[in-house]
Amino acid sequence: MNYSRFIGKNAELFKASEIRELLKVVEARKVISFAGGYPDPQTLPREALAKIAYEVILNQGDKALQYAPTKGVTVFRETLLKFLRDVGVKVAGEDDIIVTTGSQQGLDLISRTIIDPGDYIVTENPTYLAALTAFRTARPNIVGIPVDERGMRTEVLEDKLRELRSQGKRVKFVYTVPVAHNPTGITMSLERKKHLIELASQFDFIVFEDDPYSFFVFDEADVTKLKTLDSEGRVVYMGTLSKILSPGLRLGWALGPRQLIDVFERAKQSMDLNTTTLSQFIAKEAIERGVVAETIERAKRVYRVKRDTMVESLSENMVENSWWVKPVGGLFIMVWLPEQVDTKAMLQEAANEGVVYVPGESFFVDGSGKNTMRLNFSYPKVEEIRTGVEIIGRIVKRKIRGG
Repeated sequence: MNYSRFIGKNAELFKASEIRELLKVVEARKVISFAGGYPDPQTLPREALAKIAYEVILNQGDKALQYAPTKGVTVFRETLLKFLRDVGVKVAGEDDIIVTTGSQQGLDLISRTIIDPGDYIVTENPTYLAALTAFRTARPNIVGIPVDERGMRTEVLEDKLRELRSQGKRVKFVYTVPVAHNPTGITMSLERKKHLIELASQFDFIVFEDDPYSFFVFDEADVTKLKTLDSEGRVVYMGTLSKILSPGLRLGWALGPRQLIDVFERAKQSMDLNTTTLSQFIAKEAIERGVVAETIERAKRVYRVKRDTMVESLSENMVENSWWVKPVGGLFIMVWLPEQVDTKAMLQEAANEGVVYVPGESFFVDGSGKNTMRLNFSYPKVEEIRTGVEIIGRIVKRKIRGG
C-alpha cells in the first residue's frame, strides 16, 4: 500500500540527517568514525551515575518516577541556575530557565514559537547542521555570515543588516555557537562578541547563544558568554549536559527573559509534557556531588590529547592548500580542501577504506562548502585518529591526481 497520499506537505521539510545516516554505517560495520559528536566512552561517569540512579529511585522515587512541571523539576532548575552562575553566566532578575529534552528541543522550540514563514534570521556560515534542520521547518529566509579565525565576521553582519533595513526588512534573531564552534572549532573574539551585542541593540534583534562546548577549552581563549555581556535582555543562553555528563540523559536548557521562556513552556507542553523526570533528579545529584565537574576535567585531559593528535595528523597528511583552524576546545575540526575536491562524492570511497566523516556542504546555508568536511576527534581512539586521517589524506591526493 502506498501511504504517500496520507502524508502532509510539511513532512517534506524533515530531511534525513546526514550524520544520523552515517552513524548507521558505523553501526553496521567496523569503520573509524569522525562523524558524530559522541563523547569518549571513557569519560562517561558510569559508576557514579549508577550509584546516583539507585539512590534517587530508592529514596526519591515518589517524585523522580512521576510527571514533572513542563518547565522542569524545581530543585533541578535551582541547581542548574547555580551551576550556570558558577561558570560565569549572568542570570538577570527577569530571567527564567526551562529544561529541554536535549539542546535539540530548544532549537525546535525556537522554530515553533519565534519564526514565522518569511522571517529573516541569521546564522554563521557554516553553522550547526541540526539548527538549520530545525529552523527550516518554519520556512524562514536564512542569512549566512562567513567566519574566519576570530569567529563570525560581525562587520559583514552589520553591512547585511543595513542592506536589509534599506529594503524594509529586519532580522528577527541571530543564532550563534561562539565558543569552539560546531562545525569549525573556531572561537569568537571578545571584540566581535561585544560588536554582536551592540548590533542586537541597534537593529533590534534577539541572539540565541548555543554553548555546548565552552566547558572543553584547552588553550587560552575568551569564553565570556554573550549572555553575560547582554544588558538589555536580548540573549537566550542555550546549553546541554550531553557533552559534560551523558547524552543518554537527554537534558538541555534555555535561559532567558521570562516572557520568551513562558512561550517555550506552552509549546513544550504539546510536545512531551515534560523532560524525563528521573534524568533531572539524577543530574541534580551529579552536579551537587561534583560528578559533572570531575567529568569535565577528565574529558578535557582526554580531548586535548586527541585534538593535538588530529591537528598533527592533518599537518602531516593533508595536501597543500588545505586549511583548518586549530580549535581552542570543543570536539570538532572543519577542513577546507582544494576546491576541486568534493567531499560528499568522496565519502563512499572513504567508507570503503574504513573511515567516515561528515561532508561539509550541509552545514552551509548557501549550499557552498562542497570541498569541506567536519571531523570529530572526541570519540575515536588516538590510534584511530592517526589511521583515519592518513586514509583521508591518501584519498584526497588520489582525487587531486585525477585517480
